[in-house]
Amino acid sequence: MTLRLFAAIVPPPEAVDHLDAFLAPRRAAADFRWTARDHLHATLAFMARADEWRLEEYVERLAEALTGVPVPVVRLAGPVAFPNVAHAKVLATGVVAESEDADALLDRIAGKARSAAVRTGIEVDGQRFRPHVTLARTRPTEVSNWVRLLETYVGPAWPVTEVEVVSSHLGEGPRRAPRYETVAAVAVGR
Repeated sequence: MTLRLFAAIVPPPEAVDHLDAFLAPRRAAADFRWTARDHLHATLAFMARADEWRLEEYVERLAEALTGVPVPVVRLAGPVAFPNVAHAKVLATGVVAESEDADALLDRIAGKARSAAVRTGIEVDGQRFRPHVTLARTRPTEVSNWVRLLETYVGPAWPVTEVEVVSSHLGEGPRRAPRYETVAAVAVGR
């Protein structure tokens, strides 16, 4: 059996509550498919097809790789639009490190999540790591007003103390959205 997996940083409830309070009065202004609260995450490594029997080894390799990595402090802040503001399909907020060292640590953690997969024999999506949390999806549309709005958003800071390994079950959630199942939580720095 193959799994669709990703390793991710999941914002704590207080960060999600803060973001939700900011977005709630504004959501009705756009015809977007808003991301469910329990789906908010920053993907470090995406593995579209992972053999189920490799999962345990991946989690072990990831835990080993993250041992001793200093814990970065991050916050949700600022706008991100993919592929661009004029024809955005994805509206997101950035995951911003509190210091340059923490910024490098985020890249390091993402690299370790990807390397652990490769060493386990799992193919990883090769896109460049750009820390963000997807807020909404849409047909290609111009989102400059949303980008200006999100430029004002700065959420509370939190330490990234763990990376979650999540199995994504396509079409099994409400309205045929994916259902996410956390299969492991791996400590950072311990």
